Amino acid sequence: MIEIEWKGQVGECHSCCLLASWDEWWTYDGISGPEFWGLINPNWNMCERGRRQSPVNIEPSKLVYDPHLRHVHVDKQRVSFECRAALPISLRVRVALSPYLHVNTLSNIEPLYLTLTAEHIRNVGGTPQGIQLYGFNADLYRNMTEARMGSNGIVGLSIMVQVGEEGNEELRILSSGFNKVVYRGMKWPVKHLSLAGLLPDTHHYMTYDGSTTHPGCWETSTWLVMNKPIYITKQELYALRQLMQGDQALPKARMANNFRPVKALHHRTVRTNIDFTNAHRAKACPSMHREMYYAAQEWPTL
Repeated sequence: MIEIEWKGQVGECHSCCLLASWDEWWTYDGISGPEFWGLINPNWNMCERGRRQSPVNIEPSKLVYDPHLRHVHVDKQRVSFECRAALPISLRVRVALSPYLHVNTLSNIEPLYLTLTAEHIRNVGGTPQGIQLYGFNADLYRNMTEARMGSNGIVGLSIMVQVGEEGNEELRILSSGFNKVVYRGMKWPVKHLSLAGLLPDTHHYMTYDGSTTHPGCWETSTWLVMNKPIYITKQELYALRQLMQGDQALPKARMANNFRPVKALHHRTVRTNIDFTNAHRAKACPSMHREMYYAAQEWPTL
């Protein structure tokens, strides 16, 4: 994942000893990559042992239509914030979700992630990128730290991003500052960004219970995967691929292949508000919709 900001604090040097947190040490390859997240830090053992991990491979043939799922509503207010390469973004935005998702109202969307490969695979052509927004259940918890440890605490909103001739206007606001946060520790002000404008023009989505896709893989997340992509231009994608994992003194590698491999579904159900029961769809598609009607019996002739 490419973080518009990186989680954790930048290490400080005292008496020639480097002090750094686990949040800075993990990566997406090598001995600090996804296969080792659950081993290098005991607090991240769910990354290794969890049975409700994310991302998953979303197969259209296994989706279950749920007529009770409502539309996702995001406030259209524009927000301004300082984007730093050291601390997570925190935006106060209200997101209203269906009560059937167990999360009614969200606030403090944090952090904002851009990925160079969409983590939730949906059998699409090409190699889409992705945006992930995390929020917490403001009805039950005071902040993200508290919510990630509690039941139904976190929601993850996954948006596919594909290359197109015309990009998304709100994504363009973010991409205009990519060259200002090439290295860890750099920052730039983002002004008048609409999270609602980052969403694709659709009310259709898939949802399932899973985990965060970064350490510590907390299994308190409800995922919403939007059914359509937004678009990014080739120039914006090029700028995104110039970002580095480290600071200017130690830039490390470019942020590529920054995604977690898909995990087993383990009998979880992936629901959708896309009605596959229409006449043009196969009648054998699974559904939670119940056909109920009365049938009158013929009385026997006496």
